[in-house]
Parts: sequence; structure tokens; C-alpha cells
Amino acid sequence: MPSPDTATQAQIGVVEQHGRKYSVACRIAFDGIEYVGRLWFTPDGGREGGLPDRAAIPGRTRDEVLEFARRLTPHDLELRHRRALAEKRRFMELRAVTEDILTKIRYLNQIAISVRDGLLDKEGAAQEIELTEHQLHDCVKRLRHAAGVES
Repeated sequence: MPSPDTATQAQIGVVEQHGRKYSVACRIAFDGIEYVGRLWFTPDGGREGGLPDRAAIPGRTRDEVLEFARRLTPHDLELRHRRALAEKRRFMELRAVTEDILTKIRYLNQIAISVRDGLLDKEGAAQEIELTEHQLHDCVKRLRHAAGVES
């Protein structure tokens, strides 16, 4: 069974909008059920990272996903690029705080599982849980300052 962490990327083409060229790649990963591809638009010569199209391209195999992505016409790619621009994340600080909260929640859960499985002693884990809980409270306090701030 393929690992869900193993992702591949293949070049699909190039789109041009507003005088700028964007390389189009399809990133494909296995999610445990099927292969899922997403188009990424990266400006040529630009320093900023790629911009994902939020729509998924599902398939039974990597080749099936790639075949579908390569069948997209230049017009299709332009439309998907416009959609990616329209759905571009604008509230990056809020996103960062949210990801920080999720990371800490996962860590908290891992500590609890490790205690349950006997890998960590309860006293040491209790201190780590308390520290993580304080960090979570700090994150929640940061939410009000991050909400609504565009970056």
C-alpha cells in the first residue's frame, strides 16, 4: 500500500495572465483511498511561493490523475489560475495561529497516547500537558489580534 506522505509533482504547462507567466505543476499524493492531484501555479522568476488550485483531481492511479491534468486545455488552466487567485488565502496570520493550535492539539493527543501505552511516565507527561495547555491558551489569545488582518 502506498504511503500517503509520498507525493510527486509533474509539470503540466504554462499559463500567462496580466503579462506574467506561471508554471503549472500537478502535485499528486495518495490519501489512503485514492490519488489526489492539485494544480500549483508558480510565477516564473518570482520569489513568492506557488498558488494552489483548491479543486482536486482524483484518480485510481498517479498516471490517471496526471493524464487528466495533461488533458486540460490552456483555457482550462487559465480558468483554474483565475479561481486560484480568487481563492488565495488573505489572512495568513490567522492561518498561522490556527496551524499552531492544531499542531499543539496533535502534540497533546500524542502525549496522552504515549502515557496510555506506557511510553511516558504520568508525572513527566503531566508537566508537558500543562505546558502545552498554557501554549494553547496563548494561541487562543492571539486569535483576536490575527482575525481580519490581511497580509
